[in-house]
Amino acid sequence: MAEGPPNVLFLHSHDTGRHLEPYGFPVATPNLQQLAAQGVLFRRAFCVVPTCSGSRAALLTGQVGHSNGMIGLAHRGFALRDYAQHLVHTLRDAGYWTGQIGEQHVARRPDLIGFDQVVPVPTTHAETVAPMAARLLGEIPRRPFFLAVGFNETHREFFAPSSAHDALYCRPAPGLPDGPETRADMAGFHASARALDQGVGTVLRALDELGLVEDTLVVYTTDHGIAFPGAKATLYDRGLGVALIARGPGGFLGGRVIDAMVSHLDLYPTMCALAGVPAPPFLQGRSLLPLVRREVDRLHDALFAEATYHAAYEPQRAVRTDRWKYIRRFGDRRLPVLANVDDGPSKDVLLAAGWGEREIAAEQLYDLVLDPDEGANLAADPGHAAVRAELAARLERWMRETGDPLLRGPVPAPPGAEINLPDQRSPSEPTVRVGPGGSA
Repeated sequence: MAEGPPNVLFLHSHDTGRHLEPYGFPVATPNLQQLAAQGVLFRRAFCVVPTCSGSRAALLTGQVGHSNGMIGLAHRGFALRDYAQHLVHTLRDAGYWTGQIGEQHVARRPDLIGFDQVVPVPTTHAETVAPMAARLLGEIPRRPFFLAVGFNETHREFFAPSSAHDALYCRPAPGLPDGPETRADMAGFHASARALDQGVGTVLRALDELGLVEDTLVVYTTDHGIAFPGAKATLYDRGLGVALIARGPGGFLGGRVIDAMVSHLDLYPTMCALAGVPAPPFLQGRSLLPLVRREVDRLHDALFAEATYHAAYEPQRAVRTDRWKYIRRFGDRRLPVLANVDDGPSKDVLLAAGWGEREIAAEQLYDLVLDPDEGANLAADPGHAAVRAELAARLERWMRETGDPLLRGPVPAPPGAEINLPDQRSPSEPTVRVGPGGSA
């Protein structure tokens, strides 16, 4: 193994959650399973914003959305306050060559971010991106390097199920009723996940053939939970839980599974530690290295998460400990914001059953040990009043410490942004453009 900072190969996918073979789900992803068997799998890794741009921006700036400015979707007009806070700038200053290929979702134009090279691609599907990334690995002009490779899978629209057998016998996504529509919907996710895994395998084989394995930290993760009702764009564990697998220098070896809670925010300071450079003062996470090296048994006793805009405005904040989850919804709306749920057969099944008229409590408290599916809200239970009050105070304290604008009232979208209205049923319905002062 060469001395000096390691190369970093950052592989990321869309809307995958933890629904992969290494996390025990019946989804054939042998390349990711092998990566886990060789490296370190974080069993309880979480994003901090369960939306596409917000999650990636948080990971790559080391800050939650209300701190870095990405409170909505980049392709709809939201942006970072300062693209110089992106990880690539810190790594470039440390001597890294930086490149990006495929999905990125942090800027309307990837050239705004600051990579040394952005490879244009006709699509961001794995079958296109993976072979191009494999070739790029052999053409990188110098080391160490940071190469971000983004795959569109497993974003909707899903691929068609690979066989009738899959559609007949697939188990629906968690929290959804068992029926032909929900089974077929999840079978489509499985087909997309297999395509993702094949793309990961193509890139990893190229890394091996080029003799770069020992000198390269491979990090695979996804942005947030799967694109099904009750997951993506929610603050339940089904929305915040992400796959996180790392293999390579720094102690990320041996086929280990770590159960301590970790956050996407922890990746930026980890990269700084491996590169041998000081962590910027704006970072809000902690390096994973003490945990990986068994110097500590936990990094966090609580994690915080938020959502402000996805397709539409739906402000929420949450705090999670090992035992408890507290979610607070802001504003007066109590019905689901359906435009924030990706369209698909599973959504149609719930809408037909009246899900769109089911009220959502302003405060939610869940016992994650006795109720891991977060189905029994204890916020109004007198027996849990002390827990609710302690977590509510802790959440408000975090919001104040991080300067959350939601404490001052509704948070406007930036002028020029395109948003759906909360009463719309689908993100594909016509959007409205935000005018001066945040008016839609």
